[in-house]
Amino acid sequence: MEELVIRDADVVDGSGADSYRADVVVDGGRIVSIVKEAAAAGCQRPRARRELDAEGLVLAPGFIDMHAHSDLALLRDPDHSAKAAQGVTLEVIGQDGLSYAPVDDRTLGEVRRAIAGWNGPGDDVDFDWRSVGEYLDRLDRGIAVNAAYLIPQGTVRALAVGWDDREATEAELEHMRRLVAEGMEQGAVGMSSGLTYTPGMYAKDAELTELCRVVASYGGYYCPHHRSYGAGALQAYEEMVELTREADCPLHLAHATMNFGVNKGRAPELLTLLDDALAAGADITLDTYPYTPGCTTLVALLPSWANEGGPERVLERLADDDTAERIRHHLEETGSDGCHGVPVEWETIEISGTGDPALAEYVGRTVLESARLRGESPWTVARRLLLTDRLAPTILQHVGHEENVRAIMRHRVHTGGSDGILQGAKPHPRAYGTFPHYLGHYVRELGVLSLEECVAHLTSRAAARLRLPDRGLVREGYRADLVLFDPATVAAGSTYENPRVLPTGIPHVLVDGRFVMEDGRRTDVLAGRSVRRAPR
Repeated sequence: MEELVIRDADVVDGSGADSYRADVVVDGGRIVSIVKEAAAAGCQRPRARRELDAEGLVLAPGFIDMHAHSDLALLRDPDHSAKAAQGVTLEVIGQDGLSYAPVDDRTLGEVRRAIAGWNGPGDDVDFDWRSVGEYLDRLDRGIAVNAAYLIPQGTVRALAVGWDDREATEAELEHMRRLVAEGMEQGAVGMSSGLTYTPGMYAKDAELTELCRVVASYGGYYCPHHRSYGAGALQAYEEMVELTREADCPLHLAHATMNFGVNKGRAPELLTLLDDALAAGADITLDTYPYTPGCTTLVALLPSWANEGGPERVLERLADDDTAERIRHHLEETGSDGCHGVPVEWETIEISGTGDPALAEYVGRTVLESARLRGESPWTVARRLLLTDRLAPTILQHVGHEENVRAIMRHRVHTGGSDGILQGAKPHPRAYGTFPHYLGHYVRELGVLSLEECVAHLTSRAAARLRLPDRGLVREGYRADLVLFDPATVAAGSTYENPRVLPTGIPHVLVDGRFVMEDGRRTDVLAGRSVRRAPR
């Protein structure tokens, strides 16, 4: 007898087709049968050792978070309710060009300092890996949800070239090609870049093209955080489209937004650019989060020249008064490349977390608010925070536009990604709320997307980009990564004031046919594993 039958569910199968009522039988981690309209037809109902009454609930494929920053959280936090409670059954990590494999001892220490604001310092993690394959093996010991990995181009460059702003030599480029090939052979699904973050931003297009050719040869895709989401956003998108066309590599645009005042109402221009490329045969997808503010680290706003050489060199420059004044000038007057070519508006920069608890008074306030409270300039406050907290502060950037968010999420190649940074006292609510916010706010309340269309965005479209032949749909033979939610009540619980609140209306989540969420509570099941690149 099979393990589980889910009775009388309203199945939204991930294809975009209309929902239907069915009994769904799960056994051995897979969907073994789907009996449509079983009760109405009066036919023999399937039986199993356990029966779950799903009356009034939607049964959908588990959601795929195409842009996650859970690289260490998956290891340090077996509970991981931030994602499991949203119905996420697969996360794509290794984002924005910086993560923890492949590394050597030197590079690991540098990367840990550089992205402490994203993932914490990692003092509570045993870094017993160096290669991509070893990291994926570590995940295979058991995690809350599944995870796929992108080779981080910035980390690869740090390992082969260092943190200097210069072109790679031919020997260094060949070293990077080998590192990318090895990572793909070991199971990575593609490569990411952070082209407003050092050292990845120092790579010219020709270098990126060469690495993308390697990725494409293994059936992977390129996922860039491109060179500008502000003053040069459209040109930056066009650059990535052209680069991947030259490399014949599929493109997935990370957190595809149009931010800052210069881009208000300009999403249609981006979508026209993408439509033209798609019509010409390009293979392009994108992800977004359903919120207007962005989230990153405070140090990321600095000009690239100030970040050259790695974290210790940044601190040295900040400590020097003359150099710090040059940094301020670029930030506030000319617009640094780290701030997307737009002069920083300190009233939009909210401190969301610090590494040092003694600095908690800054959290939840904009830099401008803290400056006024102290009778100081905003740069004085920002500089002190960076130095005292050793580059760890994270920020929310209130620079987005609702009309752009809605326009982009409607596009046919759109997928969902939380870009969720789980660190800090007041992280962005997207880390805990992205997927229920899509379903509750943008589907039920606003009708921006139909329920069936939205579920397709969050499931099958993402699975297709990842080339996963047995995930992303409710189909017989597919893996039983499933979510059951109440369409009338599903909603994000997280807010900007209380960002760590779990969602409502998602009682059950299964990974590999096992309940990781049951009756709205996290179980002790660790059914997640690495999801490795499928062979071509």
